[in-house]
Amino acid sequence: MQPPPFQLARTSAHAHRDACCQPTEADLRSSRRRARLAELDANLHCSVIGTCLSTGELRKLVPKFTDLDRHHASDLEIHHAAVELAIAGGAGAKALNKALDERYAGAIRRFDAARDPQALLDLWNDALRSGDIPPAYWAVMSHPHATIEVRQAAFGELHMLSHLVGAANRADIRRLVALEAENAGLRDKIERQQARLLELSAERDASLMQSNAQALQLAALAERKSDLSTAQLEAEVERLREKVEDGERRLALHTSRREAAEQRAQHDEDETRALRNKLGEAQALLRVVQAECAALERATLDADDQPDARQRAVEWVNGRRIVYVGGRPNSNAVLKSLVEAAGGELIVHDGGIEDRKGLLAAALPNADVVLFPVDCIDHDSMSMLKRVCERHGVEYSPLRTASVASFVEFVARLAASAQDTRASAPPPSAFCLRHG
Repeated sequence: MQPPPFQLARTSAHAHRDACCQPTEADLRSSRRRARLAELDANLHCSVIGTCLSTGELRKLVPKFTDLDRHHASDLEIHHAAVELAIAGGAGAKALNKALDERYAGAIRRFDAARDPQALLDLWNDALRSGDIPPAYWAVMSHPHATIEVRQAAFGELHMLSHLVGAANRADIRRLVALEAENAGLRDKIERQQARLLELSAERDASLMQSNAQALQLAALAERKSDLSTAQLEAEVERLREKVEDGERRLALHTSRREAAEQRAQHDEDETRALRNKLGEAQALLRVVQAECAALERATLDADDQPDARQRAVEWVNGRRIVYVGGRPNSNAVLKSLVEAAGGELIVHDGGIEDRKGLLAAALPNADVVLFPVDCIDHDSMSMLKRVCERHGVEYSPLRTASVASFVEFVARLAASAQDTRASAPPPSAFCLRHG
């Protein structure tokens, strides 16, 4: 099962399956070396790669180890391929690890000063306050003294930052549109000012030429007419010099205004570039929402023609018991009827608002999977839910929202992942390279 793109899903069953062949945290600390990317928990790979490596770097690196086309593959496909390389280990994981170490060598040296988990957390908190998140995140995750609690704290802070970014996307898009319009207006204004400056420069040159010609004429006139006094000639020359100086002052004024306008335009271009980057992140979230809407629309349109189409939309739940924590009463009722119609069982718990939390702990041991929408559950219930699931070895995953679309899209993705796993997985072997 692949974790959703907006948050990682940890499963204790996966960790238990590979425990005999993976180095333990005590081994990494005792060896006093930094953890490699492939040695980290598989559920951390998505956040490390998505936060610390840009899409451009991944497009150069991932196609060397996969069949993806760097020019036509989507950003999501590149990201998923990089996560799969990190989980699989091998040459691809080594290349990703090398790229991270080379890019954040300065941060790694700075975090090497930490000799215990508390000092490591202090350095991480300093990086959060300064906003320098990607270098600090990789340095913390790969540090020899990084415990499970330290990595969970760093991952939690990164999760909350993603909430803030998502809430600001729409305001940033509106501001981007306004800034682009303002930028176009400033460009037009600068072009008009430059044209005006060229006209003023041409007028100044013409005035200088005219003044020189008049000065020559006056000099010739002084030679021809002895009755013209020297005082009158000097006054005329002084008047012409003042006119020239006035033209130069006007030219300097317009030049300073043009330079100020160019600086404002450059500042606006920088802000526009930053907002375009945020727009790209918003578009990635939009693609996730579109996938959910498409899954729900397929189930709805097929249901108009075939009565059992709704059951086939969630046929993966047939014979399975699902515990759904949180959500909204209206959507929960629809989900319950949908799962029961497909031959499954959906147990709904509100997380402790009206239902007792003890009922939740009693219902989890017999569940096949536990789901909870991250927008309709409090953090206390979510933390308690994760602890109970890990204690009983029950798989759990978050949903992006409490909507029916998120549930249908997640179940469809689970079914596709299970089918791919059955088709490509080799027969299981009981042989272990370490224990025989």
